[in-house]
Amino acid sequence: MLIHSTPINMSQQKSDYVDHADIDESLDELASDATIEETVENLEESGFEVVVVDSADDALAEIQSLIPADASVMNGHSTTLEEIGFVEYLSDGDHEWESLPDEIWSIDDDAKRQAARRESQTADYFLGGINGISQTGELVAADRSGSRIGAYPFAAENVVIVSGVNKIVPTLDDALDRLESVAYPLENERAKEAYGVDSAIAKQLILRQELEDERTTVVLVREHLGY
Repeated sequence: MLIHSTPINMSQQKSDYVDHADIDESLDELASDATIEETVENLEESGFEVVVVDSADDALAEIQSLIPADASVMNGHSTTLEEIGFVEYLSDGDHEWESLPDEIWSIDDDAKRQAARRESQTADYFLGGINGISQTGELVAADRSGSRIGAYPFAAENVVIVSGVNKIVPTLDDALDRLESVAYPLENERAKEAYGVDSAIAKQLILRQELEDERTTVVLVREHLGY
């Protein structure tokens, strides 16, 4: 959720922070099959493409199949993308994509790097996570700087959002509550360790519909992933 001048190489595991964060565990439980099915139906009715997979490995394989060769690829900070191995694969893997993060972090000049980060919002494929998913078909996310969620509404040509089914909650109000009472406390602990400052829910996004066919794909993983 934070903007920073250099990438931080550190653990992204939820277990590293959960003991220090006061979270509402009732909003962080694995969804049932029936709940997942209803959520998928409502997301699809709202214009989102939805893929349900069983594991983190399956999620990475699905992403690999979704993104064509020669596409420019960017990601926002996401613990889920770290956990499924996507961030490492994008940087070090055997693929034919244009990895925008590698290009960005190779720039020494701060102003030029920041300009490149802004330009990367228009990537062919922008990947990231989400903070809450309502059974009624809405997606909720927040950021301190906007660099993670800025591409979601319009800028990127294609968006791929990856989420564990632990982020599914009954209503939009519950998804907003989950942002405040689960995602933020955990991200705040991570930010303090990584950057030495508090995080903030400075910029908040609610996606109620996707109006462009096949633009936004939600990959739901039947595992407990991310914040």
